[in-house]
Amino acid sequence: MIRPAGFAGRLRTVRGFTLPGAIPARILDIMNTQEQKMTMQINAPAVLAEVTAAFARYEDALVHNKVEVLDELFWDSPHTLRFGATENLYGYRAIQDFRAGRPSVGLMRDLMHTVITTYGTDYATANTEFRRAGSEATGRQSQTWLRTPAGWRVVAAHVSLLAPPAAPVSAP
Repeated sequence: MIRPAGFAGRLRTVRGFTLPGAIPARILDIMNTQEQKMTMQINAPAVLAEVTAAFARYEDALVHNKVEVLDELFWDSPHTLRFGATENLYGYRAIQDFRAGRPSVGLMRDLMHTVITTYGTDYATANTEFRRAGSEATGRQSQTWLRTPAGWRVVAAHVSLLAPPAAPVSAP
């Protein structure tokens, strides 16, 4: 067993660590604090309600082309990104420019299988499938939300479309 330099006292094992007997209580306090920092509540009801409201606000802004709300709900940072069905946008300004030039018709859609998960009090993901009226294609949307001093903001987003199901092949 290795003893700390200059230590002639007794050693104890605490949670798999060999420690000088004179200080395990303090080390144990530090270890407990670290464990508490690493423990987070998944889907805390109040946090989940906040993110669900932010997601609903985003969806309403999206289908009604409320560009100023969409801009507000993305984190104003060069670190923000959005991978769309036909574009990769890096940074808030690129996303803002994309929104400004986006068509304002045919935006209504039905959401399916929406899953919002919060991790602790400041981080969440929102994933959903969607289908636009008159289309057989299923879209997918993923968002990463972060609590900022200004409120909940999307820091990363991804939108993609699945190909429509193939027509069944008839046997000869």
